[in-house]
Amino acid sequence: MDIFKVKISFEEPDHAPVELPIAAGESVLDVCLENGIELQHNCGGVCGCSTCHVYVTKGMDNIQEISDKEEDFIDRAVNPRITSRLGCQCVIIDGDIEVRIPDQSAFMGH
Repeated sequence: MDIFKVKISFEEPDHAPVELPIAAGESVLDVCLENGIELQHNCGGVCGCSTCHVYVTKGMDNIQEISDKEEDFIDRAVNPRITSRLGCQCVIIDGDIEVRIPDQSAFMGH
């Protein structure tokens, strides 16, 4: 099994960046949940909402291609950018990636 690295940084200033192992076939959402990193996933990680929205800052070629369904949900995300992906759909194929998690505080408290 191929193991790569995912570097996760946060828009929230009180969160330090972390670097974690990620296996080929694993999603950014999986790694976040396994490591206690708060990444919302209202639909349960099945590409049914936009709450696990992240920015891929490095390694876009190392993850699965974006689907039309994922693009539709990203259009509904807060502050979508050209580098936006859904954490549940950021599945590693080959190589390291870096992602930035947008401020999640708007989702907290429900």
